[in-house]
Amino acid sequence: MKRPAVNPAGISSAAVKTATGRLWPEWCGRLDRAGARSWPHAESVLWLQDQHQLTDWWCQMVTVGYEQASGRRQKHQKPAGLEISVSRTIGAPVAVAFAAWKEAGQRELWLPRTPLIVRKATPHKSIRITWGDGSHVSVNFWPKGPLRCQVVPTHARRPDASTAERMKAYWADRLEALRRLVETYPSHAGGKPSGKICARLSKNHPRPGHPLA
Repeated sequence: MKRPAVNPAGISSAAVKTATGRLWPEWCGRLDRAGARSWPHAESVLWLQDQHQLTDWWCQMVTVGYEQASGRRQKHQKPAGLEISVSRTIGAPVAVAFAAWKEAGQRELWLPRTPLIVRKATPHKSIRITWGDGSHVSVNFWPKGPLRCQVVPTHARRPDASTAERMKAYWADRLEALRRLVETYPSHAGGKPSGKICARLSKNHPRPGHPLA
């Protein structure tokens, strides 16, 4: 089986060996010999659990890496479609970043004209969103000290690789708009939205009806 030039599952061979005792080529070879090319995802996971006693997380990662290496799984692909994540460190308290996502007035400043439903919000930790097309967005927040935080949206159920890559670029752009809002205009975080700020931040935002809107 041809081995990919990039790291399967986004994890280096050295990191896999440190955690599991074997490099990627070794795991791919063992799974090949076991007949895993024809197995469904869950069967490979169970085989790794039963035969090699890996943790649940590493069973999933080794299986995903093997499926990518064997050409059975595209980059970003999950059982329910393709999934992408984007991370951005922001120079603002986690409470400020969280409010900019949760509160509709603040969200309009950096994510305007975007139909969505906030299904669940755990203060300063996570937000679960249903996107306008029915796909799911999960946003996680991690404090990085009192005045910095990390924001990571994960967008699931993307139908194909092209859409996944476009959405990855889209979220990188929108996170930059969020960063500019909370870092450049801190007095507006939690306050009344400013039309002038909204226009500046959303200058490059897709118009309504755009595939990414």
